[in-house]
Amino acid sequence: MKEKVSIVVMVDAVGALSDRTLHNGNISLVDDSTAGSRHQGTPDLITAVVPGQVVQWTPIHVDVQTPVEIQAIEFLPGAPVAPAADQADPDAPAVPAVPAYPVEPSVVPAPDATASNGHENHDLLVWEGVVPYYMVPGVPYRYRLSLKLHEGPNSVLHIDSPALLRV
Repeated sequence: MKEKVSIVVMVDAVGALSDRTLHNGNISLVDDSTAGSRHQGTPDLITAVVPGQVVQWTPIHVDVQTPVEIQAIEFLPGAPVAPAADQADPDAPAVPAVPAYPVEPSVVPAPDATASNGHENHDLLVWEGVVPYYMVPGVPYRYRLSLKLHEGPNSVLHIDSPALLRV
């Protein structure tokens, strides 16, 4: 198993700002996990991870004129999302009614988005976190991915659909 899983967040910033949503094809998430992730290339990416593994998110903007950066990644409160009925394992333990994970940001932004030449470069801004050992196997842990697109009061958009899944 790889020590790190990279998630690339590709954003059509112009489309997202025009539509005021990250849906409608304005965002695409892909990872390089070798453990069987699902929904590659969609906002519903479920990244398969193992405890102790580093997960790294990197935003990439399609439009070179509109910078994109990750504003926050927050794991969502509430019950974990159970697998779909056709994917459920009858021998798997029941999904707990109360989340078995803390509701607090578990990742912090990289401290410096400055390229080696000293200029600010948002393409270098990545977020990392470590998969905790207390995650329940087989349960997707949804997170809110907030992105800042360019500048202004309405420049931050988010999606709640991606997840990490301990395998």
